[in-house]
Amino acid sequence: MGEKLDFSLPEKKPRGSAAGVLMVLLLLVVAALTAVNLFVALSPGTVVSEPRVAGLSAEQVKALANKLAQRNLHVQAADAWRDYLAGAELTDAERARALFQIGMALEKAGRYGEAIDSYYRSELTAQDADLAAQIKTHVSDCFERLGNFAALRYERMDRTSLDGSEPAGGKVVAEIGPEKVTEAALDAAIERQIENQLAPMEAFMAPEQVNEQKKRLLERYRDVQARQEFLQTWLAQEILYRQALDEGLAQKPATKQMLEDVTRGVLSQQLMNEKLAARINLTETDVRTFYEANKGKYMDLTRAKIRHIRVSEEQQAVDLLKRIKDGDDFAELAGEFSLDEATKNEGGLIAADVVEGAYVAGVGDANEINAAVFTAEPPAVLDKPFQTDSGWEIIKVEQKHAARQKGFDEVREQVMQELLSRKRQEVQSDYLKEMMDKHGVIVHSSVFAPPQAGSEVPSS
Repeated sequence: MGEKLDFSLPEKKPRGSAAGVLMVLLLLVVAALTAVNLFVALSPGTVVSEPRVAGLSAEQVKALANKLAQRNLHVQAADAWRDYLAGAELTDAERARALFQIGMALEKAGRYGEAIDSYYRSELTAQDADLAAQIKTHVSDCFERLGNFAALRYERMDRTSLDGSEPAGGKVVAEIGPEKVTEAALDAAIERQIENQLAPMEAFMAPEQVNEQKKRLLERYRDVQARQEFLQTWLAQEILYRQALDEGLAQKPATKQMLEDVTRGVLSQQLMNEKLAARINLTETDVRTFYEANKGKYMDLTRAKIRHIRVSEEQQAVDLLKRIKDGDDFAELAGEFSLDEATKNEGGLIAADVVEGAYVAGVGDANEINAAVFTAEPPAVLDKPFQTDSGWEIIKVEQKHAARQKGFDEVREQVMQELLSRKRQEVQSDYLKEMMDKHGVIVHSSVFAPPQAGSEVPSS
């Protein structure tokens, strides 16, 4: 306990000690070796070792990327090209070509948004005339595959514009305070609405079919008035939404309950759509087999094309029929005497075909007149006038077509939709049963049964 602590500093060594001399010698050796290495590196003809990536040289990584692409491992090929970019010393032109290869790999892998990103990076890295034409085509293809048709339209406009000062879609169509709504934003809102409309059907349609439907619906908004009407509706909804937030409506219990109910409906439907899409995989063979098994449903029935003259009195009908038999023109008499305003100016011609055994459009009888029409050999005027609820009818059969089996190519889409609908019902029923069992659902059906005679009814 009585030992004293020593706080004195160590004695300083003389400068000329052996340790100091050794340190100086070591520093001189290191400097000399560094100078030699620098001289060798800069000497003409000296081979500089190639940068390496994860144990492979840059050229080996490039070869790996190409090999992966050849084996259709496109995501892995894109990753290898990224390694090549990270590890190799490249010129801007070489980097641009590597980025283009990444875009190609991602496009083939179906990752179209990422592919567009790489294509854009490629053309920003270096201007390459050969790549430019290819990038233009590939970016357009990717936007189309994504179903992003507004972006595709503006992409094409930008690339064909002589004045690139303002990007396509940049014009302001409306303002909400300091916020500006551009043409591109309007088109994006239109596309979102159409996608929401198509969402319930996407599980049962091929991507190409979905895109065709989307294109067809987008055509409605090529009209200026339709776009303006959509904009007005969208703006009204947007400002009402913002005002509702300002007034705290989202925090009210009734609103929260409603939002919860809507969320339940959307999530359950989305889950079912995803399960249906995963479990329904129709092939061309499936569709053709269904067609062959149900050919009778895909028939053109026996049809006829007719003219008629409608009058109010039987005697007038008899007189007109006699004039026709004597050679007067049926169409001219229809234009003069027929009471049917929809057909008299067309010489009494009914636009819709008459189908054997069915209601006669524009006339009304499904039995006697129909049978007479399909007994006659056209062109022929039926021998007598027929009484209907609308008056007395004089009928001329212009043409008749025999029943015909529709070919597979004619009805392929119809067949596919019917098969999809059947598969949907089967899969949906099976999946719901599976989920009912998983979550232990029990329905007490007896509660809903009507009370038996003589049984007591609980008092209220």
